[in-house]
Formats: sequence, structure tokens, C-alpha cells
Amino acid sequence: MTENARIKALEQIMPATHGADEDVDWQAAEAVWGTRFPADFVAFMGRYGAGSINGEASILLPLPKPGLQWDPAEMSEETANARQAWEDGGGRAAFDVDPESIVAWGVTGGADILCWLTTDPDPDRWPVLVVGRHTADAFAVYPYGMAEFLLLLCSDEFDVSPVGITFWDGGHLSFVHWRKAQRRWQEGRNPETGEPDPYAGEFAD
Repeated sequence: MTENARIKALEQIMPATHGADEDVDWQAAEAVWGTRFPADFVAFMGRYGAGSINGEASILLPLPKPGLQWDPAEMSEETANARQAWEDGGGRAAFDVDPESIVAWGVTGGADILCWLTTDPDPDRWPVLVVGRHTADAFAVYPYGMAEFLLLLCSDEFDVSPVGITFWDGGHLSFVHWRKAQRRWQEGRNPETGEPDPYAGEFAD
């Protein structure tokens, strides 16, 4: 299955209605990170962008966006958190991988960090590493790319969930781009559902 086919399969269970092309400067991103990114992540950023799945998982921005009121999660911050957890939690001893080989692409509301292990020279072969908070193992590697991992996770296909929370609701999944969430909040609506929220916008400028 190609990366575009995986994104289309993901759209069948998680519509990209509230997604948006992140319009990433991939040349700049590659310069910052010293590598190109997996094709499925590039395709995901072009269809969904960075944002939230059911308010319980976030897909990270590869580069910071200056001057934002809303503060979407960034790859650099969560990568630093994952590498620190790897050092503190004995990840190197378990997998014999340097922390510099870990790059985060997502995070859950349960503080699990979804990463790639970047030891393969081909980014399209990078497996997913879950740095778990309330999981059976603190570190677990899955032989899937980012899009296939999300597809399996959102389809409830794992015998044991790789993350510490359940963020799907009877098969109903929604994705909301961070810009859409910001606008809803500023308009006094719940960022995830769009419903009126008396607390939304309380701290907006």
C-alpha cells in the first residue's frame, strides 16, 4: 500500500474535513532535522496538517510557527522529552539505540510520545517507537510507518493497545487542524466539537 493509499484509508475512518495543508517548507525542515521525512508523514501533513485526533492525540508541527496565540505541539519539544525519557528509563540498554535516533511525531493525552526510530537510512522504513507513560512497556517498537500505525490504532486492530488511553469513540474519529481549533476557541466554542463552550476564549487576546 502506498503512502497516499494509507492516507485515503485513514480518511475512511477519520475524515479530513477539518484538516488543512500545513504548507510545510520541507527543505527548511530537512535542514533543521538533518534528514528527509517519511513520505506518509509528508502526505499526512498535506491532507490533515498538524492537529488533534478526538482531543486525545496530537500530530506535531515539524517546524515552529512564530507568533501564535494557540500553541500547537511541536516536534522539537516532544523529541527532547522522548530522548530524555529514553535516557532516564533505560531505553538505550533495552534497544541499544542512541537517543539522537529518536524523533517524535505525535503525543497522546496520556503523555505517550509517538516517535520514529531513525536508524535506517531510508525514512520510509523507520518503525514507530512508543514512549509510553501508562503502557505495559515504557518503550515499544512497531514495524509500521506513521500512517499505517495510526490506521491500525484508530481501527482498534492491536490486541494490546500501544498507548495508555483510548481516544476513539465507537469508531467515530475526528481530526481538527490547530488553526481550526484556534478559531473555534476564539469564537467561544469547544476546539474539538465546535459546540458552544462558556470557558472557550477566556484567555484569548
